[in-house]
Amino acid sequence: MKLYGISNCDTVKKARAWLDQHRAEYQFHDFKKHGLEPELAQCWLQQMGWESLINRKGLTWRGLSVEQKQAINDNNSALPLLLEKTSVIKRPLLEQDGKLLHIGFDDVSYEKIFNFKS
Repeated sequence: MKLYGISNCDTVKKARAWLDQHRAEYQFHDFKKHGLEPELAQCWLQQMGWESLINRKGLTWRGLSVEQKQAINDNNSALPLLLEKTSVIKRPLLEQDGKLLHIGFDDVSYEKIFNFKS
């Protein structure tokens, strides 16, 4: 199990705290420190689509020009943005064996994924 995100993101902190509290085994991959492999980003785009992966409410997206935003209209046009500005990716992303299990964090979804009962 791998958790992808940015260390100082509040939602990532909540997810990591939940995983630690429930003693779930996982590896954390920080986009800021370790980047994002193009093959992995492409795999995620194929699984979820660019509209699910890009956080259009975040500061990074809002900081883009109108032209830059309008140029993102499919998976192929989104890939360079995901690789260049990893903070535009919704986070955290929970992945296992190449399959993206969940984007974001909420207790109920994580309980189902890890088969925990509240």
